Amino acid sequence: MALPSHDVKNGHGEIPLDSGHARLNQLGYKQELKRDLSVLSNFAFSFSIISVLTGITTLYNTGLHYGGPVSIVYGWLIVSVFTMIVALSMAEICSSYPTSGGLYYWSAKLAGPSWAPFASWITGWFNIVGQWAVTTSVDYSLAQLVQVIVLLSTGGKNGGGYTASKYVVIALHGGILVLHGIMNSLPISLLSFLGQLAAIWNFLGVFVLMILIPSVTPERASAKFVFTNFNTDNGVGINSRPYIFLIGLLMSQYTLTGYDASAHMTEETKDADKNGPKGIISAVGISIIVGLGYILGISFAVTDIPYLLSEDNDAGGYAIAEIFYLAFKKRYGHGIGGIICLVIVAVAIFFCGMSSVTSNSRMAYAFSRDGAMPLSSLWHKVNKQEVPVNAVWLSVVISFCMALTSLGSMVAFEAMVSIATIGLYIAYALPIFFRVTLARKRFVRGPFNLGGYGIIVGWIAVLWVVTISVLFSLPVSYPITIQTLNYTPVAVGILLIVVVLYWLDSGRFWFKGPVTNIQN
Repeated sequence: MALPSHDVKNGHGEIPLDSGHARLNQLGYKQELKRDLSVLSNFAFSFSIISVLTGITTLYNTGLHYGGPVSIVYGWLIVSVFTMIVALSMAEICSSYPTSGGLYYWSAKLAGPSWAPFASWITGWFNIVGQWAVTTSVDYSLAQLVQVIVLLSTGGKNGGGYTASKYVVIALHGGILVLHGIMNSLPISLLSFLGQLAAIWNFLGVFVLMILIPSVTPERASAKFVFTNFNTDNGVGINSRPYIFLIGLLMSQYTLTGYDASAHMTEETKDADKNGPKGIISAVGISIIVGLGYILGISFAVTDIPYLLSEDNDAGGYAIAEIFYLAFKKRYGHGIGGIICLVIVAVAIFFCGMSSVTSNSRMAYAFSRDGAMPLSSLWHKVNKQEVPVNAVWLSVVISFCMALTSLGSMVAFEAMVSIATIGLYIAYALPIFFRVTLARKRFVRGPFNLGGYGIIVGWIAVLWVVTISVLFSLPVSYPITIQTLNYTPVAVGILLIVVVLYWLDSGRFWFKGPVTNIQN
């Protein structure tokens, strides 16, 4: 079954409405946000949030630690296949329901009337908390990278360089978030331009680095090393190769997240029922290709894994920073070129954080429009430029508060950040699960659809999310102590308990799922 393709006229009865606008009206919502984004702009926001320069650079240490080149290269290929399957399923649903609410709205529609309120409640809270965790981790990783750039610029760890305290890092994090809040308060036309600039920077940055670094480094790894070397020397008491490889998948899966941004931007995208799905699929597909290029380029500059991971190197154990710095230092006698390369990455991460706040704010706007959040009437207000500016600053404040856990314990902070991967993917999987079960017979396909393959693709997507949820909850170090315990299942479990208790105690009495604002 497919959506009817009849023309919907505007208020004057003359000009056919944009197809996304028309579909939004059919779903019962007024057009409140400015619909000004092209398919390129929609793609740009998701591509910038995925940002292979951000995810791979930030977690390259994890990849080297758990399996090394084999885990990084082949892990990327495996995760890419399953991520594209998840993206295809999401794109099909997005085509049918192009609203800013995205995932939680889809869950409500697909779960059916009796389950709709609870389904959208669970999906929405996992989605928004997962998004806030993404913004927290992205901007905090930028603060850490800035600290490493300053360290290397002042002589490096072995040359008396400046090492910032955790208080300086959190202050940097706060400053970055404020900048992102200001940028996201701009009209959508300016934000669209910045989003496209971000996508271009990410795209060109990858190509510059994947060619420059292996070209400059005087000691290149062999193809045999890059494609067959398996690092088991992790110092964490894990010797099983399959186990090490599976834990090493985290780098790839953490990187390939955030593409629900294309769905959250649909109410501002022209012909969103067609262009929203295109944004999701193209962002994931292009990220997979350029990400592989970046991984291969960097990995050919890896020759001494233990040294790169050592806290005694000039970058203080930040592997990619040390790779860049050493490549130039060994060839030219100084590492200035490597520092400039790190600045390229830092700008990409900055844009990633900017786009992440954009996506957060649209989700908060839509979720509060349906009354799910405390003080909902405040968060779904839009200003004269049709920007949900209150939701923007809410996202900034919450992301800063989540990062404050780093002052007490990095273990606690890492557990919170783990919600960025697991929490977000659970939110991705729930509407897909409802699509292949409760809505199997009644799902109304949009212009983009998978035809008869929708069910099988959906089931593979759901099973993959279940698999990674288990994998990334496994212990990553033995023996298990308070300091080495993997707190991911604890963090996700607490989130689930809080959301369910909030529902039982309060939400079930007043939250009825998505609320239309067009009176028929």
